[in-house]
Amino acid sequence: MVAFLPIPGGHIKLAERFVDPAFSFTMGWNYWYNWAIILPAELSAASVLIGFWNKAINPAVWITVCMIVVVFINMLGAGAYGEAEFVFASIKVITITGLIILGIVLDLGGGPNHDRLGFRYWKNPGAFVQFNNIAGSKGRFLGFWAVLTQAAFSYIGTEIVAIAAGEAKNPRRNLPKAIKRVYIRILLFYILGTLVIGLLVPSNDPRLNLKATQGTAAASPFVLAIERAGIKALPSIINACLLTSAWSAASSDLYTSSRALYGLAAAGNAPRIFLKASGNGLPYVSILFNSLFALLGYMGTQAGSGRVFGWFANMTAIAGLMTWFGISVTYIRFHKGLKAQGIDRSNLPFASRLQPFAAWYAASSCLIISILSGWAVFLKGGWATDTFVTNYLPLALFPIMYIGSKFYYREAVKKPHEMDFVTNIKEIEAETYDDPPPKNKMEAFWQWLM
Repeated sequence: MVAFLPIPGGHIKLAERFVDPAFSFTMGWNYWYNWAIILPAELSAASVLIGFWNKAINPAVWITVCMIVVVFINMLGAGAYGEAEFVFASIKVITITGLIILGIVLDLGGGPNHDRLGFRYWKNPGAFVQFNNIAGSKGRFLGFWAVLTQAAFSYIGTEIVAIAAGEAKNPRRNLPKAIKRVYIRILLFYILGTLVIGLLVPSNDPRLNLKATQGTAAASPFVLAIERAGIKALPSIINACLLTSAWSAASSDLYTSSRALYGLAAAGNAPRIFLKASGNGLPYVSILFNSLFALLGYMGTQAGSGRVFGWFANMTAIAGLMTWFGISVTYIRFHKGLKAQGIDRSNLPFASRLQPFAAWYAASSCLIISILSGWAVFLKGGWATDTFVTNYLPLALFPIMYIGSKFYYREAVKKPHEMDFVTNIKEIEAETYDDPPPKNKMEAFWQWLM
């Protein structure tokens, strides 16, 4: 959708175009909530990581320091934010690449203790462990299902390419490239990284439990693996790199949430005060307002930073899943509109396979995972009010916002033959051009990489 219509607002504006204004309103506020609430989560994570070196100082001190730096970077404007993100991203890529290589070496017995792990931990305690000691395949399935929310939290943000569509150069050519590279990065950094972690650390290691350990940075699986291998200084170096990653994520969270709120105000869906900007276009009111949510990170001083991180991770994951649910519903409507108006999908700048079945699968999966995200609290003796609230609050907000805004807008869902596939097309096509062919192999590699 966004390769065909790279308009400012991305999937939020597309929802208005192919569903209805109420759905766009709901998507916009859900997206803002998603990024506003993840900010204190990342600050809590940063305080957990710093606790690796010093547990005596109150985590509130580290949360304050991190918060000041993040707000300062964002108040300097997009240029400073971009420069900082370039540095942070470079450290992240180098770190995860190095950790994957190191993990393979350690697994094959290349560490100081020369212990060849192989697939030892896939046998004991096993790749699929019973949840809450529930025996058999049922327990293994519940163990798999119990971590889906955590997995969703890690993938949140892959849709940002759609938000950036309106500002991208030559979007009809570059967005399909960016979308395809997301898959490569997921396979390389997420899937391969998770595989390596599973080889190096047993799932029953008590230090992996953030709640039980009160959130010490030793709970990082890579740090655990390096300590198990007997490497002395490296855990501190890796922890420092992970800290920059948390810092980078917090900075991105504030940047994205402030722009989302500014976009809501521009669309008339938020108070106009959030449209106030400096002479160079910096939405300082939105930045300062969203930075207030960072104060929620101070809850970790009482409940434990690891536990508070879990709360915010739950809320962010469910809000993110509902964002993907909304994108899927919008695409299903988009697909119906194309079919009704006789537009051939093969002529689009980017056409994914298995559609619209993949969209139906995504919509139903996101909804089912969200509804069943807190199922463990309904087991005998498993009730936890904090888990129930943090899992089901964002889920309940989505239909409440949609129904409420439906009464306000009083517009019916757009019919397929009435959908607008024309507006903005001429301007978009005028800005589309073919990239010049590479002169040598180095330029060809750079074009592929970028």
